This record gives sequence, structure tokens and C-alpha cells, in this order.
Amino acid sequence: MHKKLFIPGPVEVYPDILKAMGTPMIGHRTKDYTDLHKRVKEKLQKFLYTQNKIFLSTSSGTGVMEACVRNCSNKAIASFPCGEFGERWYQIALANGKKADAFPVELGKAIKPEMVDRVLATGKYDAVLITHNETSVGVMNPLAEIAVVLKKYPEIVFLVDAVSAMAGVKIEVDQWGIDVCLASTQKGFALPPGFAVFSVSPKALARARQVPNRGYYFDFVEFEKFDEKNQTPTTPSVSHIFALDAQLDKFFKEGLDNRFARHLKMAEICRKWAKDNGFTLFPEPGYESITMTTVNNIRNIDITKLNDELAKKGFIISAGYGKLKDTTFRIAHMGDTTPDELKELLVTIESILHANA
Repeated sequence: MHKKLFIPGPVEVYPDILKAMGTPMIGHRTKDYTDLHKRVKEKLQKFLYTQNKIFLSTSSGTGVMEACVRNCSNKAIASFPCGEFGERWYQIALANGKKADAFPVELGKAIKPEMVDRVLATGKYDAVLITHNETSVGVMNPLAEIAVVLKKYPEIVFLVDAVSAMAGVKIEVDQWGIDVCLASTQKGFALPPGFAVFSVSPKALARARQVPNRGYYFDFVEFEKFDEKNQTPTTPSVSHIFALDAQLDKFFKEGLDNRFARHLKMAEICRKWAKDNGFTLFPEPGYESITMTTVNNIRNIDITKLNDELAKKGFIISAGYGKLKDTTFRIAHMGDTTPDELKELLVTIESILHANA
């Protein structure tokens, strides 16, 4: 039995998107491909409210995170982790030989603009790493407010991991001055994993041209060169791009504001359900994720057993991540999921908990 995915990636992929992914293959150096590539990047520019370059990467989002640290810093990087994936980005910077400092917060807390301001005021840094939505804890950082701070420091490249936020919440890349905004396709885009998209500003490209040893696969300068021909430097996953093209059409048909409102509605449904059923939410109030809900397991339910029972009924949710594995659980509500589908899951969880009470 197929289990409908309510985990924070990969999420459920609908049959029409899987069908688009099975479109007969074309050569990636042909006009058919360049037309497809141009079409997709223009849709992504509209979707991200940006005139910046849009690059397509056959990789996970982590690959583009590595690209950011290799291409965008010559001095030192300020990293602001609020969970495991923000910490990973910091470790990626160190693993690539970059000078980097981490300024973490307590798990469940958000990165606040004043904290970023204090660090950047030292003048030590030329790049900043921010995780928009931290999947491990279910915290959504106040990106628009942080962006206001970054505008005080025009020499600093503003790098944003929007892996589990993009396509679920509105991200105004140009208005917020984001230099690189990256996401992979297995979360809000509701495509299979293995592909990533990212916007890159002129400032980030100018910085890249000044940085030696940018690597090969993720060299922004090479991406820019091939972008002029509506191509990628290396062989892309054409199947993913077919699916992305179809999915973006669905986004615009739904209406972007409607899409973002649907995600917020699902978040509100899930939060209310958790509180009504004797749980509390893990993130600090006001900074809860809109694409997933992290619930404090104060009823001490066995998440493994719950998932075993859910599997029999065709569903799956996630246990907590890392240090929170046994004390929280996570329910994702992103991508093409509807409020009615979420309610069906929540009613099913309730019935299982009641039966085992």
C-alpha cells in the first residue's frame, strides 16, 4: 500500500507531475531544451518576484549550499543556525576551508534581526547564512525583518536556504535583497528529490568572479556563462525540468496568493489540532513554520507505533529530528496537499490515539 507522505520531504507527488516527469527525453543541447529551460527560469523569476538570474541544478539543495560558501566569501562567513540544517550549512563552510563563525540560538527559538545586526556591525564578515524555515525544529525565521538589517551592509552577500519554505510562503527576492535564494524540489515544489533551483543576484556573481577555487560543478561563473544560452554547465535532469515546468503552471493556475493562503490555512489547522488534542507546539510563539508543524510529544505517545498504525491506513508522519527525535513529532503540510487531506490524516491519528488510550 502506498503511504501518503506527510513528512518534511520528500512530500507527496501527484500523478500528473509524475506523468510530466515521464515526458519522452530530449537532448540537453537542442533547441527543444533551450526553449524548456528559458520557459522554466522565466516562470521561476515571476514566482520569486525577482529579476535575478535563475539557475537550475541537478543536485540536492545541499549542493547549492556548498556552492554558496565556495562562490560568495573571500573574508569570513557569519552563520546563524537555529537547528540541524543551519548547523549543517556552517559545517559545509568549514569543510570547504572557509573562515566561518556560528551564532546559534536555543532549539525552538528564531533568529532575530537585532542579533544579526550585532554580529554584522563588527565588520568581520562578507557573507551571511540564514535558514528561512528550519525543518528540524519547525521554526520559520523572520526573513523579511532580517532582510531590513542586511540592507545596512551592502558589501555582505545575503545567502538564504529556503529549501522547506519556497513554494509554500511568499518570498520577495528582490524587495528583500536576497543575493542567493535556494531550494530543492522535494518539499514545497512537490516534485521528486534530486533537483534544486536558485536565484543569484548581480552582487553574488560579482563576488564569485573575485573568489579563487570556486570548484567545478557549482561554479556560479560557469552557470552564468551557460545561462546566456539557456543551458546548464553539465547535463541536467531534463525529466525534473519537464515536471517543474508543469508544476509551475499549476502554481499560477491556483494563483500564488491562493497557494500561500492554503499553506497558512493548513498550518493553522494543524496547530489547532495539536493544542486541542493535549499537545503543545515546539517553536516559540510567533515563529512557527507555515509548511510543517513540530509538536511537543508531552503525551509520550510512541511515534514508531503510531506510524505503524498509520501505515496500515495509508499515511506516514515524521518523528522528531536529531536531539528532538523522541520528544517531538512533525507533520508536514506543503506542496500540493490540501486542507481536506490534512484533516483526513489528523482524524486518523486521533482515532488511533483514542483506540490505544
